[in-house]
Amino acid sequence: MEVDAGMVEAILNGDRRILARAITLVESTRADHRAKAVTLIDRLTQKGRSALRIGLSGTPGVGKSTFTESFGMMLVEQGLKVAVLAVDPSSKRSGGSILGDKTRMDNLSRHPNAFIRPSPSSAALGGVARRTREAITLCEAAGFDVVLVETVGVGQSEVMVADMTDLFLLLLAPAGGDELQGVKRGIMEIADLILVNKADGDLKTTAVRTCADYAGALRLLRKRPQDPQGFPKAMTVSALEEEGLEQVWSEIQTLTEWRKSDGAFDANRARQADIWFQDEIRRGILAQLDQDEALQNLQSELREKVTNGDLSPDAAAAKVLLALKSVNQGG
Repeated sequence: MEVDAGMVEAILNGDRRILARAITLVESTRADHRAKAVTLIDRLTQKGRSALRIGLSGTPGVGKSTFTESFGMMLVEQGLKVAVLAVDPSSKRSGGSILGDKTRMDNLSRHPNAFIRPSPSSAALGGVARRTREAITLCEAAGFDVVLVETVGVGQSEVMVADMTDLFLLLLAPAGGDELQGVKRGIMEIADLILVNKADGDLKTTAVRTCADYAGALRLLRKRPQDPQGFPKAMTVSALEEEGLEQVWSEIQTLTEWRKSDGAFDANRARQADIWFQDEIRRGILAQLDQDEALQNLQSELREKVTNGDLSPDAAAAKVLLALKSVNQGG
């Protein structure tokens, strides 16, 4: 499908209004919008623009939005252009979303070098909007230097955001031993920096102790090939008092530069592109199953047999896949 050349040019020129329209386009589920979005993304990808993609997650209430605003303001004041893609929780019943991040980042949202786009997760697995990765590409094409992806922080979201960003920051609150045990090993293994937030006031001592506990836990993990000596690491920050943010940015730059010189940075981007490619194929197959009326009727018929115990799930699935193959072969 032909894409408006004016939209491509406007995005490349950093037009934030057109950028917002383009993100709305890629989030649309309409078939004609989807086709146009695919063409748009392909055209922009060929321009070869890139940004540093940083994922940020953490449990609700840990201060992700406060950190994002403080960290983002520090970067834009250094002359960098920063885009924030904040994925909000959606209602599974109505599809509605709180979309409150933009109001919580008042200063950053008004800065000319910043762009904030809250997107409903639409009950997508892990709380990461399905088209977040395409929104990242759009922001890169628009000339942003850093793209921050702030996730809901529930279950699989950490893994999903790690598969679409260059670095992953895990924000945690000052806590005791029981809370430390509650942080799953899998999440610790994908984190590049663990940031213990709220290291101020009465919580400062607790934050320092918690940071030491996490640092000890990180030393017990198997060393990853994409890390230089000393990474991953734990640090204390105070988003409220804007303390420790310069050090966080310095560590991010150190890690990024090492990975680029080592080849790990490009290898990770290539691995992610392959993951996205395979994911799109799977989604396309599922869409075919949902859109073909004959296949829908077959699934309903077989689902009843499965729930009644008359047919095994494996056998029923094999029948559907065989029917899908027949449809694709024109038979």
